Amino acid sequence: MVINAIRWRVRTGSPWRDMPERYGPWETAYGLFRQWQRDGVWAEILTRLQAAADAEQIITWDVSVDSTVCRAHQHAAGARKRGTIRNSRRVEWTPNPTTMPSAGHVAG
Repeated sequence: MVINAIRWRVRTGSPWRDMPERYGPWETAYGLFRQWQRDGVWAEILTRLQAAADAEQIITWDVSVDSTVCRAHQHAAGARKRGTIRNSRRVEWTPNPTTMPSAGHVAG
């Protein structure tokens, strides 16, 4: 019953105090959940389930890297700096039209 209470709480994301009475006192489920969390029981359960599923080739270990979230600092990317002097002339900064807000787009 306590395991079902913990599963209900994790699945719904509700506060422990909102746990249905059919699972018993919420303090009992919360106490066991926190104890197992501190003792590493949840990590061990996950590791064993993954190992069993991997042995039966139920899961695949595909890795996907989305390069759009990899960002470098502007100086690391070789970006032009404002006011850089080239050929004894001061270079003016001009806004990039692709990054400037457009008057045609309205949030809504």
